[in-house]
Amino acid sequence: MANPDPLDQFENTELLWKDRKRILGMPISFTAYRVDRDRLICKKGFFKTIVDELLLYRVLDIKSSRTLWQKLFGVGTVTLYSADQTHGTLELVNIKRPDKVRAFLSKLVEYERTAKGLAGREIYGTGVPSAASSADGPGGPPPFADLDGDGIPD
Repeated sequence: MANPDPLDQFENTELLWKDRKRILGMPISFTAYRVDRDRLICKKGFFKTIVDELLLYRVLDIKSSRTLWQKLFGVGTVTLYSADQTHGTLELVNIKRPDKVRAFLSKLVEYERTAKGLAGREIYGTGVPSAASSADGPGGPPPFADLDGDGIPD
């Protein structure tokens, strides 16, 4: 009896949404998007395939836009702005029902942030630790405080 491959457990993640980039409203491109519980995956290409992954809790803002041509073909673009180093901006181009997808992703992002216990300052990376977590104790200044007021933490 063969030992189960430990990587197989990650293949069976729950798919919440998927779509393809559409050309003239038809899904005939080689760009596919999928969302599971905690990440968005963008797979592009035919001869050379590139797979990009964005963790949903790192998304900072979501925008939906539609040009006149996109409206005529029933598609639109959803743009995600994130704190990710490789994907500052990720666009889901020419997808069906972009406004519903934007609302869905927004709710899913908030759910993931809540599930991970993240606050706004942790997402943006500019958090100042509270006095309770300070290295100097409850009465001392936090270790990343702006002590001289020049806008740069000391």
